[in-house]
Amino acid sequence: MSTASKILSRRDLNFLIYEWLDATSLTALERYADHTRETFDAALDLSEKIAEQYFAPHNKKSDANEPTFDGERVHLIPEIKTAVDEFARAGLLAAQHDYALDGMQLPTTITNACMAYFMGANVATAGYPFLTIGNANLILAHGTPLQIETYVKPLLTGRFMGTMCLSEPQAGSSLSDIKTRAVLQPDGTYRLTGNKMWISGGEHDLTENIIHLVLAKIADSDGKTVPGVKGISLFIVPKKLVGADGTLGERNDIALAGLNHKMGYRGTTNCLLNFGEGKFKPGGEFAKSGAVGYLVGEPHQGLRCMFTMMNEARIGVGLGATMLGYTGYLHALDYARNRPQGRHPMAKDPASPQIPIIEHTDVRRMLLAQKCYVEGALALNLYCAKCIDIEKTTADSNERRATTLLLDILTPIAKSWPSQWCVEANSLAIQVHGGYGYTRDYNVEQFYRDNRLNPIHEGTHGIQGLDLLGRKVIMQDGAAFKLLGGLMGKTALAAAASNNAALIQFAETLRDFMGRIKMVTQTLHRADDLNKTLANATIYLEAFGHIVMAWIWLEQALVADRNMNGQELDFYQGKLQACKYFYAYELPKVAAMIQLLDALDTTTLDMQDNWF
Repeated sequence: MSTASKILSRRDLNFLIYEWLDATSLTALERYADHTRETFDAALDLSEKIAEQYFAPHNKKSDANEPTFDGERVHLIPEIKTAVDEFARAGLLAAQHDYALDGMQLPTTITNACMAYFMGANVATAGYPFLTIGNANLILAHGTPLQIETYVKPLLTGRFMGTMCLSEPQAGSSLSDIKTRAVLQPDGTYRLTGNKMWISGGEHDLTENIIHLVLAKIADSDGKTVPGVKGISLFIVPKKLVGADGTLGERNDIALAGLNHKMGYRGTTNCLLNFGEGKFKPGGEFAKSGAVGYLVGEPHQGLRCMFTMMNEARIGVGLGATMLGYTGYLHALDYARNRPQGRHPMAKDPASPQIPIIEHTDVRRMLLAQKCYVEGALALNLYCAKCIDIEKTTADSNERRATTLLLDILTPIAKSWPSQWCVEANSLAIQVHGGYGYTRDYNVEQFYRDNRLNPIHEGTHGIQGLDLLGRKVIMQDGAAFKLLGGLMGKTALAAAASNNAALIQFAETLRDFMGRIKMVTQTLHRADDLNKTLANATIYLEAFGHIVMAWIWLEQALVADRNMNGQELDFYQGKLQACKYFYAYELPKVAAMIQLLDALDTTTLDMQDNWF
């Protein structure tokens, strides 16, 4: 495939998958025994081809022609359906699933790498299959055999698409305050009434049916529900009812109240849905008030079930943020190499030819920062993907527990670090383009707008900080924190034993910051007030994330250093230089963050409403 793609560098992807993560070692596992590097490469080649031919060409068009609602149906540009159909026809919806489900049984490491192409090419259109895959995975994990047969198989062939319906207008991120109610019926089904907000892919005609996964509270005979998150249950609520033979029946009582108009991701419908308002009230055996729903898992365990999809989606949002930053970087790099402007500071002759702007030091600074952010973020995401593969396939129960712990603590970072720093990469890409960067003539302004949504998607930046500091680092007596620290320590030891003076220094620096974050974590949790502990949880998230990224870059640098005696010296030198940039320009920022955290600063906590 093309090495000059402005979606994703295949050379970098090969480095991460094969030279660093050694994805071919997964073929020794029974689940992936049929695979080789050739089959992995074939899946990547196919994904790159479809992304370039069917997703990328309409990225700007879908942004300029966002979905419309005429009161009856939603209208999308036709290229979206063509792209989604091609994705499904290629078998990519089921790529990671069992042969019994007509899947390919590819490792998540490979399927995430495949999805990276689509997110980089057109993140809005990629949202439809992304949500559908997560929807199917949740039903597989928690559904009954009948639910799997009825819904998962059509989801994985592209007949149906899926959503997740959590938020409500009055509740936002506070899921304990949702009001959607479910009433049990004599036939074992439920009737749901309520409203759901910000539902991506909530209405469209791309497929025959849409399968909504809806959080609601079961009402008792007196109409009362259990307060808080303990009262939440999960339901399958199809747009169209599905018969026992798989045929589609009546329209369920789900109505689109309106579309939200976003600054980015405009090709993905974002909906306010009303359940049980009576607009599409089914007849026959379903002639009762409310949308027909089917319980997934046990009553009052809905949030636990939904976290299967939410955690997968958090890593996926991080991947989407990464790829928007990555494609922006490649566009900026191409522009910088081809845009002549100005001369070197010592070149005084105005008649001398202008130089490409990549020759200017500040442009190289901005490009190096972008490279550092996006290649580091992609490495972290694929590392998490390999952890998922190990968790899913290992026969060693201790290894499985350890990998689960590692994923628990890395998920907030994998979601939030790219959502912060790859947006910064997009900002720098605009800056490299100069005045052209914020015009619609160039793609980078759209990448920025699209990416600005990701700090909000799947749990805001602040919520990820609360999750990391308030729960993940202390769970099981700090087991996940200790495990991650041990892995970082091994990397530091390997770097310290190298013959590269720079890597030896990086190892010392990483160990220093590991010690500092450990001490400040203890300080924060010794505070006499939980509000003090969590007041600066976002700062903690950012400090922790930078230390994780320093580890990820040192891992990459070790591999690059080992291969410097071979071919492609420029590629490996670029990796080493990006690592050097992170340790020289980025990691020092953590010192000030830790100083603030260590002081248990209450400036923001003490601020009063009337003082603003």
